[in-house]
Amino acid sequence: MLGQTLSIVAPVFVLIGIGYALAKFQVLKQNASEALGHFVFVVSIPVLLFRTLIGADLSSGVPVALWASYFLGVGIAWALGALIIRKGFARDARAGAIGGISAAFANGIMVGLPLISAVYGVDGLVPLLLIISIHLAVMTILMAVAMERAAAIDSGTATPPLGDLLKGAAKNLAKNPLIVSIVIAFLWRQTSLEIPEIGMDVLDRIAATALPLALLSLGMSLVQYGMRGNVLPGLLLATVKMLVMPVVVFIAAAFVFQLPPLWTAVATLTASCPTGANAYIFANRYGTGHAMSANAITVTTLSAIITTSLWIWFLDMWFGPGLR
Repeated sequence: MLGQTLSIVAPVFVLIGIGYALAKFQVLKQNASEALGHFVFVVSIPVLLFRTLIGADLSSGVPVALWASYFLGVGIAWALGALIIRKGFARDARAGAIGGISAAFANGIMVGLPLISAVYGVDGLVPLLLIISIHLAVMTILMAVAMERAAAIDSGTATPPLGDLLKGAAKNLAKNPLIVSIVIAFLWRQTSLEIPEIGMDVLDRIAATALPLALLSLGMSLVQYGMRGNVLPGLLLATVKMLVMPVVVFIAAAFVFQLPPLWTAVATLTASCPTGANAYIFANRYGTGHAMSANAITVTTLSAIITTSLWIWFLDMWFGPGLR
């Protein structure tokens, strides 16, 4: 059964490998890589989110238990990652915050969407999109607040007012194409209007490019990260991300909140996704933690073909293969 699972997961990571090779051997130049990533982020993924959300069955109401299960895992992974860097490696508060982000921010867009689509199909995208619908907003606010507070601690200055931090994060979110597409999708659902057939055909064609191009783009971006110094912190953060966080989410979803099997499986598999690029972006912005965040992204992405396959195998054994 594990071999069968690998055969389902392998194409996802083969596309990442092709993207890496295209960039590594300069078949596509750096500006092409950046353009592809920009297209995926601004056009194809937002269209996919809009197209899926307007047709998704959301009759179950506000999924508080799903969100609680997932963000419990986020909180524990973040706290553990920050503790490892602060106490285990005696780094400053900003580096500790980057450690927390690296251990808790899952790449649910670039990896989660194609992976869960391949494993659980359209039904699996519903709980995933419900997580994504608040994940970026919540994590962006948490990261902005955590980093500004950490910077104040390191510099010995007063922490900026929480209202100012929230206002700044909200402004960034208002311009984020993913957030905009999600908001538009939910507003469209309220109108009960039907999109004309030709419009749906265009949306379907653009949405069909999202998942393969996202994987190629992710592979190309790995050339930028690579493995750097301070390997051990990155390895420890990767372990928290790929093992501890999904374990917590699974326990919370299956035993505490008793979510349906498919929702539990999707939440767990989403939590097991590699570290997202936001960890490195914040490391660059605040001038610390570059190596450990880059290492966490690289290690979790390269090992994900094995770790996600093991999680899928475990979930199949626990719930039965009927989920897919």
